[in-house]
Amino acid sequence: MKTLKMLEELASQLREIQRINSAASVLSWDQETHMPAGGGIARAEQIATLQGVAHQKLISTDTERLLKTSVDLTTGQPLDHDGELWDEPAQSLLREVWRDYSRAKKLPSDFVIKLSRECSLAQQVWAEAKEDNAFADFLPNLRTVLALKREEAQYLGFVESPYNALLDVYEPGATIAGLRPLFAQLKARLVPLLKKIQNSAVRIDDSVLFHSYDTARQMEFGRLVLIAMGYDFERGRLDLSAHPFTTSFHPTDVRVTTRVHEHDLASCLFSCIHEGGHGLYDQGLDPLHYGTPLGDSVSLGIHESQSRMWENCVGRSRAFWRFFYPVLQQTFHHQLRSVDTEHFYAAINRVKPSFIRVEADELTYNLHIMLRFEIEQDLIEGRTKADDLPDLWNQKMKEYLGITPSTDAEGVLQDVHWSFGAFGYFPTYTLGNLYAVQFYEQARLEIPHLEDEIAAGQLLVLRRWLGQKIHRWGRMFTPERLAQRVTGVSLTPEPFLRYVERKYGELYKL
Repeated sequence: MKTLKMLEELASQLREIQRINSAASVLSWDQETHMPAGGGIARAEQIATLQGVAHQKLISTDTERLLKTSVDLTTGQPLDHDGELWDEPAQSLLREVWRDYSRAKKLPSDFVIKLSRECSLAQQVWAEAKEDNAFADFLPNLRTVLALKREEAQYLGFVESPYNALLDVYEPGATIAGLRPLFAQLKARLVPLLKKIQNSAVRIDDSVLFHSYDTARQMEFGRLVLIAMGYDFERGRLDLSAHPFTTSFHPTDVRVTTRVHEHDLASCLFSCIHEGGHGLYDQGLDPLHYGTPLGDSVSLGIHESQSRMWENCVGRSRAFWRFFYPVLQQTFHHQLRSVDTEHFYAAINRVKPSFIRVEADELTYNLHIMLRFEIEQDLIEGRTKADDLPDLWNQKMKEYLGITPSTDAEGVLQDVHWSFGAFGYFPTYTLGNLYAVQFYEQARLEIPHLEDEIAAGQLLVLRRWLGQKIHRWGRMFTPERLAQRVTGVSLTPEPFLRYVERKYGELYKL
């Protein structure tokens, strides 16, 4: 059987490319955390230059020469030599490198540089526009990015819709046709459940979450939870940003950010747990395969499953707070001394349609994604103009959640994704929710005392299970095959739907 050793020259080329991309990621991280405001234009040029160099190296004759000795460049099929077959890791490596190469080959380098530059500039304008509640300030940049993403879809090629070309970048194999039935199944059960909750006699008081909480202590508690989860601060750090995110330069350098508000305890806390889930995945990738697909995460849906599992299945569970609530009470004794664990558990799980996606409850969160999924399709397919977004956004918020934002900052400007050109990204959040519960249920089956371990503050047992089952494999398996290997079945919404119906049925006495 052929091994990865035979592909070492190709792997060496890929590592050089990844080092360039990692350098660009360092600049992007700095842009969102510490860069002075005046550095924006120069930073956009720096990032664009590096990404242009990485792209040119990926599509170079050297990469083509190394790849075509092992792969049919037209079909992506591995080539056998003298009847000898590639082993599975090598087959996976070749499959994924060909996928990256063939997609990159369709994009002119000057286009890649231009797109990178415009997205970097747009991110900075978005941050200021959101703070100033000024959509008009962001609109010119959004028009530019949107036009470039439509152009990108044309370069990449697509079946049925240009949006499919962009979806595939984030979730390999995902299509509108495949997502619509999935969203329909969710909507058919979530909307009636939401109505039952709204009609329930149970009224949950979550006002305790909105007292004054010292921001430094919030960060301290978030850091404590990250350490308990297994996030390694020798290989990572926690910083502040306008929109929480995780970025990885190497498994030995994975950084997370959060945001903190004095009068919103849940915001910083659950952002830390959420981004920590992403960080554990990236720290759990095999450093020996750095730069190659075997050292990279398989898809954003799978990546999101890790963050949503930690945030919701663990972080919003009774078991988690049996251990951590006394610690939180001690940290904020004045605010929480008269609030018992059950009251706090109910408060952090209150179901209430809200404006901000990242702070939405588990039940209504997917409605936020459906709204964005529809808007993105219309934007990319040309049925909607960027100018119409504030009104369209508010209409859909009213339709899906029964509420209307009073400002664009809590409406159309709330997410960073469109500023950096991430059209096709949002559906992976819902996929992540579904994968999260499906994986967590399997973990409970294989670790019979998992919730007792969590209740004792022993979170590393779950972290190790995820490392063995998901993290260490990189892109060895497709998302569908990975789900089948871990749980025995392909992705299905049933575990998630059973989970929320059981959890909120009990909480709201339905």
